[in-house]
Amino acid sequence: MKRVLFLVLLSVFTISLSACGGSQLDIGIVFPTQNEERWIQDEARFESFLDDTEYSYEILFSDGDSQIEASNIDTLISKGIEVLIITPHDSEAAETAVQKAIDEGIDVIAYDRIVDLAGVDFYVTFDSIVVGEQQGQYLIDQAGDTTGNELYLYSGGTWEANAPLFFRGAWKVLQPKIADGTFVVMNAPSAADYDDQAELTTAEALNIMTEVDTDWDPAATTTLAQNHASTYPPTGDTAYFLAPNDFTSRAIRAEFIDDVDVVITGQDADRLSIKSIQEGKQSMTVLKDVRTLVENAFNIADKLMKGEDLPTATHFYGENDVPAVPAEVVVVTQDNLTEVIIESGYYTQDEIDSAGE
Repeated sequence: MKRVLFLVLLSVFTISLSACGGSQLDIGIVFPTQNEERWIQDEARFESFLDDTEYSYEILFSDGDSQIEASNIDTLISKGIEVLIITPHDSEAAETAVQKAIDEGIDVIAYDRIVDLAGVDFYVTFDSIVVGEQQGQYLIDQAGDTTGNELYLYSGGTWEANAPLFFRGAWKVLQPKIADGTFVVMNAPSAADYDDQAELTTAEALNIMTEVDTDWDPAATTTLAQNHASTYPPTGDTAYFLAPNDFTSRAIRAEFIDDVDVVITGQDADRLSIKSIQEGKQSMTVLKDVRTLVENAFNIADKLMKGEDLPTATHFYGENDVPAVPAEVVVVTQDNLTEVIIESGYYTQDEIDSAGE
């Protein structure tokens, strides 16, 4: 009887252990949406990288919905993750769900978008201010010594934490050239309130951004650009456009290209825009090498799980001073595309050619 009882108890214990910990995950990853190539690319890069490690993981998407995001975090908590890597849909809205993970003793890495909580262990990021600076500087370089160039400003969604950083970076370098007459802002009347001010606070940036907010959405960008093409039509042969990322760049260009030569920025180096740059349509993009970001995120997660010291932070973000070491970004144009994109192995030419198919 004792032997039978022992075997029964052992069986119950084993089942219980399997339910609680047998399927335990090491790393849970939450991305904001599957509707942008950027996050599909991050998913593929993480899968390729993590499949070669000893760690188990699961990647979930939040469909651009903070409630789904919170449910995703709950699901990963229930699976016993040790580390949560999250790109929040809405950074502020995500705080409650992320705090729940922190309260459960889970280490948290904010990935590409900040979560401004004291318990967040590290922010794996590119320097968003620098991204904006490079976009703005590109437009300046293309304008050269000419004056009176018509400039159209566009921003990412005002609800997303990085968008004001991109915009502030671009404004910082563009403002002196607006003040000296190199550029004339066409589509953002409130920009005139800051003609003499290069450094904008987030609140000040948002005052301008509300007039040029793409909502990080292709359809919204198209509607906005259509409105601006009608309300603020270009009068010269060439116009300059600050587009926050690649899909907004393509949408904006499509609404102006019949009326003017378009010099336009981008960001993320997605395949369609790399193809567009090769074809001489989009002017540039900013490559944020996802391979680097994924490797950096894994290295932080690995150190957290092993109890090792984290890298010494060079930047701190938010009210809670979340530590970070931003990765470098690279401007991509026709001149360096082959070297930076193809020869580096970021994309093959076949992958570029098949974009959009």
